[in-house]
Amino acid sequence: MLKDDLIANNPLGVFKNAANGNDAPPRMGLVISRPGLGKTAILVQIALDNMLHDKQVMHISVGQNIGKTKSWYDDIMADIAMGASQEEVMAVKDKISRNRMIMTFNAAAFNRPKLEERLNDLIQQDIFKPVCLVIDGLDFAKIDRPLLEDMRDMQRASQLSIWFSAVSHRETPGEIADLDLFDTVLSLDPDEQGDGKIFLNTVKDSTGCVEEGKIMRLDPVSMVVWG
Repeated sequence: MLKDDLIANNPLGVFKNAANGNDAPPRMGLVISRPGLGKTAILVQIALDNMLHDKQVMHISVGQNIGKTKSWYDDIMADIAMGASQEEVMAVKDKISRNRMIMTFNAAAFNRPKLEERLNDLIQQDIFKPVCLVIDGLDFAKIDRPLLEDMRDMQRASQLSIWFSAVSHRETPGEIADLDLFDTVLSLDPDEQGDGKIFLNTVKDSTGCVEEGKIMRLDPVSMVVWG
């Protein structure tokens, strides 16, 4: 089955199992890169991995509309399922799309109380109960540590996995403050030789899934992780 193949062949599946073989605990993760290298594509692939495992994901898009966010999922799905028949791809898309909800925020309106209020409305009405949030578009240059501490507290209290993306304008993720609040930090880096290759580097992982320094490679056109 196509769905089983997509699960088995997803390199980001390494973040699902801890070193002892058990499911990895919920985490707060961060994907860092310079502008335009593929942060959103990585978040979408993390979300798709959860969706393929029949887990519900809330994609929170800060400053972008639903249509643009949805197109990321359509494009990445088409790329990871390349070679499969259109009927197979559509069948899987229809099934797993039920496991995703997109929520938009204006940048100035994003905070823990408003996010929790909207999430709790969905949960209490049995409409949607995510186990993973991906938060894309939050400007780390304009937020302060208390907001991230609030999100960390929320992550631990709710036992959700929460993944963020952040822009770094230098060659090292050290520009981003507050890395201590994250369990996993991934960095997208172009090849130093300038040949178009992009690598996904594990800067930090305290969950026991992978060793720090693990490197995966991206297709520079589709932004799909090869492994």
